[in-house]
Amino acid sequence: MHYDFETLVRRNNTGSLKWNDMKNKNPNVEDCVVPLSVADMEWKNPPEIIEGLKQYLDQSIFGYTGATEAYYDSVTGWMEKRHGFSPKKEWIVETAGVVPGLSQMVAAFTKPGDAVLIMTPVYYPFRLSVENNKRTLVTSELIHTGSSYEINFADFEEKAAGEDVKLLILCSPHNPVGRIWTREELLRIAEICFNNHVFIISDEIHFDLILPGYHHVSMGTLEEKYVNNCAICTAPSKTFNLAGFQTSNHLIADKEMRDKLSAARGYHSLNMMGYKACEIAYTRCEAWLDELLLHLDANKRYVETFVAANLPEAKVCNLQGTYLQWLDFRGLGMDYRELEKFMQMEAQLFLDEGYIFGEGGRGFERINIACPLWVLKEAMERLLEAVIRYRKRR
Repeated sequence: MHYDFETLVRRNNTGSLKWNDMKNKNPNVEDCVVPLSVADMEWKNPPEIIEGLKQYLDQSIFGYTGATEAYYDSVTGWMEKRHGFSPKKEWIVETAGVVPGLSQMVAAFTKPGDAVLIMTPVYYPFRLSVENNKRTLVTSELIHTGSSYEINFADFEEKAAGEDVKLLILCSPHNPVGRIWTREELLRIAEICFNNHVFIISDEIHFDLILPGYHHVSMGTLEEKYVNNCAICTAPSKTFNLAGFQTSNHLIADKEMRDKLSAARGYHSLNMMGYKACEIAYTRCEAWLDELLLHLDANKRYVETFVAANLPEAKVCNLQGTYLQWLDFRGLGMDYRELEKFMQMEAQLFLDEGYIFGEGGRGFERINIACPLWVLKEAMERLLEAVIRYRKRR
């Protein structure tokens, strides 16, 4: 079956956060412009989910509803089939999204005075989950190699050995730099944390979005002692564009830590539609995902080719996983605030500014390529036109 990856559903005046944000930042933005910022897709949902939810609505009463055996089977079955490990049903703690779950785990797994380690530049809610819980933030900066990033293991090990560091929030695959950590890298992280009594929260929400030629290694596939020292955060939201259903599954083998998160949530069940959407996605939509990955790969390659041919001032980091491409615009010679204004006002590009991911992201932009290719082409042409005008002014 061939799915529709060409149609654009315009989300003006629908409550879409990134479409609203675009209009707020530039009220004069042209009607044809599509924001490429927040990590949801500008592609239609799998038709199997839409049809399945319609059938479910016809048969349902909208009372308090918890997870069913079919739901748990769909989650564990997906992990086994796509990621090579078999979590037990009782490991699953559902939360209303990975981001709320991160904050709840920081509160549950640490106490005031404790420190939490992150590797920057990284998804900014990691920092917020630490700061909002009034814990101490410790950062280890990734090493930028030009086309990719590596972990500074000497620095990481030194930071993890800090007396107050109790928790690592790991981004795997890494957002925004697009790296997929190798098994060797993950084993080294796991061993360092195990030896220093640092519990790992592994945010693997992008684990299905792996581009051809690469392979995601879940923390769930490592040795048992390491699996028992981590929480693996998963969700169908990025994979199947279901963020609005606010449903995620945290896989925690250690019962004590699992019970701490369950107690910290403040609720016992999720939105009933989220449960069903997740179940349908994991049992009926694998073919849609496989086709999606081909379109993501084509979009990635288009951006790489376009930038190489037209924008010597920019560099594209190699995207291995996620649908979020990381571009280095420091060659334009702009301050990061000037770059933000240039993108939004001159190029009419609404991306996620690199600086929000940490100081190491200044001068970078994160572009969401989960959109029809023609939308991406229009965006890159606008960028080129704006850069040409900028060159003439310099």
